Amino acid sequence: MLLKSLMSKNKSNKNLNYAKVLDGSYPAFSQFGQNIYISDIVQMCIDTIAAEMSKLKPRHIYTDSSGIQQIPKSSINRIFKFAPNEFMTISEFIEKTIWLLMMNYNLFIYPTYETYTNTRGYESKYFTGLYPLNPTQVDFLQDIKGRLFIKLYFGNGQNYTLPYSDVIHIRKKFSVNDIMGGGASGQPDNEALLKVLQINDTVLQGLGKAIKTSLSIRGLLKINTMMDDEVQKKERKKFEELINSGESGILPLDLKGEYTPLKVDPKLIDRETLNFLQDKVLNWYGVSWEILSGKYTDEEYQAFYEKTLEPILIRSGQAYSRGMFTQRELDVGNEIVFYQKDMMYLSTQSKLKLLEIAGSQGLLTDNQKLAILGYPPLTDGSGNRRTISLNYVDTKIATQYQLNKAKNGGESIGQE
Repeated sequence: MLLKSLMSKNKSNKNLNYAKVLDGSYPAFSQFGQNIYISDIVQMCIDTIAAEMSKLKPRHIYTDSSGIQQIPKSSINRIFKFAPNEFMTISEFIEKTIWLLMMNYNLFIYPTYETYTNTRGYESKYFTGLYPLNPTQVDFLQDIKGRLFIKLYFGNGQNYTLPYSDVIHIRKKFSVNDIMGGGASGQPDNEALLKVLQINDTVLQGLGKAIKTSLSIRGLLKINTMMDDEVQKKERKKFEELINSGESGILPLDLKGEYTPLKVDPKLIDRETLNFLQDKVLNWYGVSWEILSGKYTDEEYQAFYEKTLEPILIRSGQAYSRGMFTQRELDVGNEIVFYQKDMMYLSTQSKLKLLEIAGSQGLLTDNQKLAILGYPPLTDGSGNRRTISLNYVDTKIATQYQLNKAKNGGESIGQE
């Protein structure tokens, strides 16, 4: 009902046809099933990535012609600061979008907005919300003018057609398909991972059965007479009662019964094999055991950040910028940047040491120092200031100082 009210203004156009793609196929894609997400390791990996990404601080940044960055008081920054919609905080919103991206290899976000004309006659958008979408099927269409549209089908049977330019689309493993992320069919290509998970599941089931067998089968009861089925049942029941009631561990049997104990020694899978299977899943998602357990060093988090998180961070900023700004707004310096406060791989001590060395020599502006700490630039535009420690001087000045000192017999300049 909510989605229907959000998209009520976007009615389907009967003049739309399937968009033309380079390989000649029809651009209609169905979302992948949830097979691999039954695995606890897969869920732990995705949850770790989503939890880290939820620490991001998205901001609308404006850079003027002289290179000075500012954070404007825009509608975008308003929804980034408070809440993207009435159901989520910004942290929850980012976490949900990352889950959808990791599961479907395609993420669709619908920004709601109102249009108005500013004082200079340019049409602008006033954004009112951001909504992550989880369609079951996606068709790409185009009109007679070649404009691209996207038709979204949902589980309740409803569908909506929107201009593709109005939708934020982020892709993972964007490779052989011309439009969608994932494999050639526009779906997650999880076949290789699924094989590993099936083997791992078989191993775990085998372990469970082996342990259960070792605890349940203790021996064989041989009945040394010819008995029909009913008599055998009574004899077995009598034997079970003896087991349950026995306190000394010695079972009294008559001459008809002979009990032979069995030594059950189930062969379990070695630790290296289990770790090998689980490591293949971790490598698939770019998450190490150290990151998963939270016991990592600066170097280990740096590797995780650069390999797994940073590509998503960069791609998100570019996709949001393209989906929320016109070409003219992009040209004049507007963009969306995801600041990684509390997510940088360096420890606080390492960051402070870097600031002490580079900052004291005037190598960094105030905004660059803030960026190292994961904060956005100063809002008043003064962040391009450079400061330097008075303990450092220009090398040419130092050389001249030493020459003058030598000419004065070792006395410093100005000394009487």
